[in-house]
Amino acid sequence: MKRRNFIQNTLASASFIGAGGLSLNSCTGNQKKHITILHTNDVHSHIDAFPKGHSSFPGLGGLARRAGLVNRIREENPNTLLVDAGDIFQGTPYFNFYGGELEMKLMTMLNYDAATLGNHDFDNGVDGLLAQLPYGKFDFVSSNYDFSNTILDGFTKPYQTYLQDGIKIGIYGLGIKLSGLVSKDLYKETEYLEPYEIAADLERKLKDEEHCDLVICLSHLGYQYKNSQQPDDMTLAAKTKYTDLIIGGHTHTFLDKPSVITNADGRDILVNQVGCFGVRLGRIDFYFDSEHIVADGISITV
Repeated sequence: MKRRNFIQNTLASASFIGAGGLSLNSCTGNQKKHITILHTNDVHSHIDAFPKGHSSFPGLGGLARRAGLVNRIREENPNTLLVDAGDIFQGTPYFNFYGGELEMKLMTMLNYDAATLGNHDFDNGVDGLLAQLPYGKFDFVSSNYDFSNTILDGFTKPYQTYLQDGIKIGIYGLGIKLSGLVSKDLYKETEYLEPYEIAADLERKLKDEEHCDLVICLSHLGYQYKNSQQPDDMTLAAKTKYTDLIIGGHTHTFLDKPSVITNADGRDILVNQVGCFGVRLGRIDFYFDSEHIVADGISITV
């Protein structure tokens, strides 16, 4: 299979990434296929919309409004995945009272497909997180937290694959270093693994062994840290070879459209993040035919 060589183009007000030179395994003839990726991050237990008089987000957000938007997009394109980049918990009395149960149940009702873990998802400890996982009927992908010596062992996956209209999509997850952000007595014997090395191993596996047409990283590393050696999404994008899209969290970065970064293979790939508290929904549309892939990314205010 030839590698894709992304070239940036701009059309209307959205960010379009055009590509050529790839014969997709799962596409035949000139039939075009359309995959939509919807995403959230750092919702932080915000179930209700903000009050109309709120200084920063007047009348915005709310899970009910997000559900309506997601349902309309799914009606438009049934080949849609909904994912989250972590920090589902902590931020409103809903978490203090229910411990994350409500958030998990509501995400299940919205039919989320996958999520990764953020540092605040450990705020009730590994025991508290484990107690809520059964309410989340979606995949938790986390590849650089080694839970072998904790009660969470076996309850997350390093990656998961999904098939939408013949397009195979691989999703893996990366988390931020918990030391310094979370008390040791909460994450216990969870071992943090260097994310760049883990990403390189997993993206190769997803591309070469799982034969994925599209590789996505759910990252809770943070968008970018200037003058710091701390791992971030922008550096991750530059170091990877096979990852097509990085959906980020942690830094509450509001991007109106995805950032375009040249990766280690010379391809341009997308990095996106939609701020925090559920006030925006990210949308990336991928269009496939037998020779090309085009990506269109926007951020939608909820």
